Amino acid sequence: MNSRNLLLLLLLLTFFPSQAAALDVQFLRIIDGDSLVVVSGGDSVEVRLIGVDAPEKRQEYSNKAKVFSLKFCHGKRLKLVFDKEKKDHYGRTLAYVYADGEMLNKAIVKAGLALAIKVKPNTRYYAHLKEVEDEARKAKRGFWLFGGLKQTPAQWRRSHK
Repeated sequence: MNSRNLLLLLLLLTFFPSQAAALDVQFLRIIDGDSLVVVSGGDSVEVRLIGVDAPEKRQEYSNKAKVFSLKFCHGKRLKLVFDKEKKDHYGRTLAYVYADGEMLNKAIVKAGLALAIKVKPNTRYYAHLKEVEDEARKAKRGFWLFGGLKQTPAQWRRSHK
């Protein structure tokens, strides 16, 4: 294989990740804006969205984020696409969640109902999610209408143990 073909192959693998790293599942229920439960192989699996942090239960905008994710997923077959690490320290599956070709992780940030966060090593789409967050902020969507959240979800978790 010449160097030009090798470069083309590397570019394709970068922009079109292997389908082996994807899993088709059935939506079961929403936990909160950035967590849901799906059925895979007859088992229920808790999924945490990669690269986003939505408001916590009892935090401002938490119900709007939860309803947004519910509407996005309800009654649909979902595709989970993985990054480098497939599980977090709580045992949840980490994924980018797609329905009808659209990514939930991106959609909830674009709606101004979640923040883009960088959690290494799963950073494949972080720069893109951050751009979408900046667009939502400028367009004053969701919680950006009033300048953002009083506390980030991470700050909320620390102060409401």
